Amino acid sequence: MSEIPARATGPEGPANGAQAGAAGAATAHTAPGDTPPGDAVWQSSPPGSIYDYVKVASFSIGPDGLVDQWSLRAEQLLGIPAEAAVGMDPIEAFIDPDQRAGGRRKMTEILDGREWTGVVPFRVPRGPGAAGRDGRRGRHGLAEVYVMPTRTEGGEKAAVCIVVDVRTLRSIETDLAASQAIFGQSPFGFLLIDADLRVRRANQRFASIFGGTPDDHRGRGVHDYLSRAEADRVSATLRRVLETGDSITDMHVTGFLPGSEERRHWSVNLYRVHSGSGRPIGVAWLGTDITARRAAAREAAAARRNLALLNEAGARIGNSLDLETTARQLLDVVVPGFCDLATVDLYQGLLAGDETPPGLADGSAELRRVAFSSAVSAAPFDGTGERVQLGARHHYPFNSPCADALRTARPRSVPAEEGGLVQSTLAVPMVANDTVVGLAQFARAKGSEPFGDRDRDLAVELATRAAVCIDNARLYRREHERALILQRSLLPPGDPEASGLDIACRYLPGNAATGRPSEVGGDWFDVIELPGHRTALVVGDVMGRGLRAAVAMGELRTAVRTLAQLDLEPAEVLSQLDEIARGLGAPGGVQQATRAARRPREADLSEVYLATCIYAVYDSVTRRCTFANAGHLPPVLVEPGETALMLDVPPGLPLGVGGEPFEEVEVELPEGALLALYTDGLVESRDHPLDEGLRAFVGALTDPSRPLEDVCDQILGTLGTHHGEDDIALLMARVQGLPAESVGDWTLPREPRSVGRAREYARTQLQSWGLEPLVDTTELLVSELVTNALRYGEGEIRLRLLLDRTLVCEVWDSGLVQPRRRRARDTDEGGRGLQLVGLLSAAWGSRRTPRGKTVWFELPLPGGDTPLTDPAEALLSLF
Repeated sequence: MSEIPARATGPEGPANGAQAGAAGAATAHTAPGDTPPGDAVWQSSPPGSIYDYVKVASFSIGPDGLVDQWSLRAEQLLGIPAEAAVGMDPIEAFIDPDQRAGGRRKMTEILDGREWTGVVPFRVPRGPGAAGRDGRRGRHGLAEVYVMPTRTEGGEKAAVCIVVDVRTLRSIETDLAASQAIFGQSPFGFLLIDADLRVRRANQRFASIFGGTPDDHRGRGVHDYLSRAEADRVSATLRRVLETGDSITDMHVTGFLPGSEERRHWSVNLYRVHSGSGRPIGVAWLGTDITARRAAAREAAAARRNLALLNEAGARIGNSLDLETTARQLLDVVVPGFCDLATVDLYQGLLAGDETPPGLADGSAELRRVAFSSAVSAAPFDGTGERVQLGARHHYPFNSPCADALRTARPRSVPAEEGGLVQSTLAVPMVANDTVVGLAQFARAKGSEPFGDRDRDLAVELATRAAVCIDNARLYRREHERALILQRSLLPPGDPEASGLDIACRYLPGNAATGRPSEVGGDWFDVIELPGHRTALVVGDVMGRGLRAAVAMGELRTAVRTLAQLDLEPAEVLSQLDEIARGLGAPGGVQQATRAARRPREADLSEVYLATCIYAVYDSVTRRCTFANAGHLPPVLVEPGETALMLDVPPGLPLGVGGEPFEEVEVELPEGALLALYTDGLVESRDHPLDEGLRAFVGALTDPSRPLEDVCDQILGTLGTHHGEDDIALLMARVQGLPAESVGDWTLPREPRSVGRAREYARTQLQSWGLEPLVDTTELLVSELVTNALRYGEGEIRLRLLLDRTLVCEVWDSGLVQPRRRRARDTDEGGRGLQLVGLLSAAWGSRRTPRGKTVWFELPLPGGDTPLTDPAEALLSLF
C-alpha cells in the first residue's frame, strides 16, 4: 500500500481529528478479520492489488513550506533519496521556473488549510544526490497531486501530498482498453480460469457458442462443458499449466454443444496469467472450432490414402501371370490398409480354361475361392452367412447381393450378420474387357468406419485393376497351356525304345522347377529307329520362346524324322535342316530362302529362325555312333570305370545361318557306356554361367551303372539350382550292343547258285535261333532280294540277318541304282518281287551306303502283337 508519514495528522477540524484518532484506535485494538467501529476500515493491501500497477508516492510539507518527510515510494517514483529530499523546497526543486509563481500561490493556499487536487508537470532536479537508483536525473514527468492540509504536534499548519504518475495511469487505461477489445471482440472463445479452475470471465464469442451471456458462465468448470473423461484430461492439463507455467499449444478437445449430438472439435491454447507482482492468478483459455478443419483433414487423408493404395496396387498387382497369385496380391494391398477382411472368388470355368462357362451371364456359375486375407480373424466369411473355405467351390444364392453384383456388374452392399464380426461389406464384381471374371468382397469389422461413397469408388477401381491382371493371366495361361500341349504333342510319346540302347529322357518346360509360369520354348528331343537296328538320337533347341518357337520346333522335328527315314548321313541331314530353317523365315519357303542366300538378306530379324541341333546315328551291331553338330552343346560320354567327358564334336553353325558345311565324328562306344544329350536350359541360367553348369553336369555323372531313370532324377536334382526360365531337354542312352550270336553275316559271289546258298544260310540261322515259323517267309524274301541283287546290282553280294526285337534281313551290293516298287499288270510275267516283299514283311526299304546300297526287310517275331502273314495268301493276292 502507499506509505503515509507517521507525523501527518488528519484534515483540519476537530471532527476530522477525532475520526482519525478513532481510526487509529481501531487499528490498534482490532484483530485481523474483525470489522472496526465506524466507517474506518484499515488493512494491508494483498499482493496483486491496484498499487502494484499504479505508482503512488507520498511526502509531507512542514509549516515552512519545505519537505520534512519523504516516503520510500516517493524515492522510487522520483528517484531522489530521502536524505536529499528532506529540507528541499518542492517548488524550487520540482517546478520549472516559469511556473514557480503559480506554484507558490498554491502552496500558500494549502498552508492556509485548503485541499487541492491537480495535474502538475515536474522535473527531477540535477543537483548532487538528486539522481535515483536508475540514474533518471533531469527527467520530466506529469503527476497528479492530491494535497491534504494537516497540523503538526505544535498546532502549526502543514500538508500531506499524494502523488500519482499520470503516465502509468494512462498506460493502465490503454492496456485495459486493449485488453477489453481483445477479450470482447476476439473471434475465438476466450476464458479466464482462476486458480480453482473456475471460469472467472468469458467473452461473447464463447457465450454465443455455448449459450447465455458471458456472466452466465462465471463460476463454471470444465465438467460443465465436456464429458467426464475429457473433462478430467483437460482439468489435469489446466492444473499442470497453473503449477508449472508451461504453455500448451494446439491441444485438441472434443465435446458436444448444448442441444446438439454432433461431435465438435476445438484447438485450445493455454497459458498462465500473473498479477503485477508476478503471482499466478489463473489460466487463459483461447479456443477455436476446428471441426470443419478436422473433417477436411480427414477427407484429405482419405484421398492421400486412396492414392497411396492405388499406387501400391499398380506396383504390386500383376507382377505374376498366375491367377491365384494375382488375387492374393490384391488382398495384400487392401488388408489392412483399406479393410479388415477380404476374399476373391473366381469363376471355376474360367480357371479351367473354358471361355464361356454356363451361368456366366446370370451369376449362377460355379465359383472357387482363390484368396482370403484377414487382419482380425482367421475364419473365412461369406455375406450370406455361409462359411466358404479357401479353395472350395460354391454358388451364391440367386437373390443374394453377391449374385446380384455378379449379374449386374455393379458393387453391392452386403448386410452384416447379426452378432457377427463384420459391420460393413462391399461385394465388388471383377470386370475385365466387359466380362465379369469373379467377385471381390471387402469387409470392415465393428469399430471401424463404415464404407462410404469414396470407399466404394476405390474398391471398384482396385477390383478392376486386379480383374484386368487376372484376365491377362488367364489368357496367358490358356495360350501357355495350348503351346505346351502343342509342344508335348511334338515330342516322342511315352518312353522311346531303340535297338541296342537303354533310353531315358526328361523334358521340363521353363520355370517348372520354380512353379512360375513362363512361355514355352523350342527345346525338343527325338529317338528315331532306322533300318538295320540303328537308331538316330536328336536333341535341338529353337532360339526364342512362345508359340512361334514351338511351331518352328515342330516343323524342324518333322523334317528331321523325314530326313532320317531317307537314311542320309548325319552331316547331310543337318545341311538339309539348315535349308529348311532358313525357309521358315522367308515368305517363299525353302526355295526362296536359297535364292535369297545369294544376295544380302534384308528380311525382318523377328522372322529369322535359328536353332541348334545335334544329330547322332548309333549302329547296335558295331556299337559305333556318328555325330554331327549344328551349334549345340557337346555330348557327354561316361565309359564304365571312367569319369565323364565331353566329346570333341565340331560345333558348326546354328541351323538357319547357312554357308558352312557340317562335319561328322564317328566314335566307338564301349558296352555299358552312358551317352547324354541335353539343351542349355540344364546347364545355364542367369545366375550360373555356362562353364559352371557344364562342370556341374559332368560332375553329376558319377555312376553310369545305376538305372537310367535314377540317373536322370539325380541330375535334375543336382542341377536344380541352375534351372531358370529356359526349357530342359535331357536324353540319356546306355549302350547295349547286339551280341555276336544275334548276327548272321555272309558274303556271296555273283553267281546264280548264290540264291540257293542264301536260302540255306537263312534257314540254318533261323533254326538255330528257334524261329522255325519264319523260315518259309524268310527264305522266300531272301531269294527275291538276292535275285534282284544278281540281276540289277553290281559286285559281290552280302547277306546279313539281325535278331533283336524284330528280325531284319539285309542284302548288300555295290550298285547305286535303288530298287523301285511298281505295280505289275495282269499280263506281266515279272515285276511282282518287291510287291511280295511288301506284302510279307512288316517293313522294307533301301538305303545308300559308302560302297553301294542295301535292301532290307523286317519281320515281327512269333508270339508278338503283330501276326505273321501267310505266304500262300500273299501270293494269291498278287493275281
